[in-house]
Amino acid sequence: MSLNEFLPPVLLAAAITFFLRALPFLIFHGEKRMPGWLERLGQALPSAIMAVLIVYCLKDAGTDLRGVALPQFLAVSVVAVTYKWKHQTLFSIAAGTLVYMILLANL
Repeated sequence: MSLNEFLPPVLLAAAITFFLRALPFLIFHGEKRMPGWLERLGQALPSAIMAVLIVYCLKDAGTDLRGVALPQFLAVSVVAVTYKWKHQTLFSIAAGTLVYMILLANL
C-alpha cells in the first residue's frame, strides 16, 4: 500500500476523532451549562462501563477454575487493590496485567 492510498483514510479518521472529541467543548462553552440528565449520565457512565468490562473479562472464569478463573480473579484483585492504594490507573492496569501474565505462564 502506498502513502497516497494510506494517508487520506488515516487523516479522515483523525479529523473525525478530533471533531467528536471537541464537540462537547464547542456546544457547552461560556455560560451555556449542560443539562442535568447529561451531568448525571457523566457521573454514572464511567462506573457502569467499568462494571461491564469486568463482567466481560470474567465471563469465561467458570469454565476452567485453575487455568482461567484463578489468574483472572487475582489480576482483578490486584488492579482493585493497587488502584485503591495509589489512585493511578495506568499503574493499576500494568500491575494487574503483569500478575495475570505471570500466573498464566506458571499455572
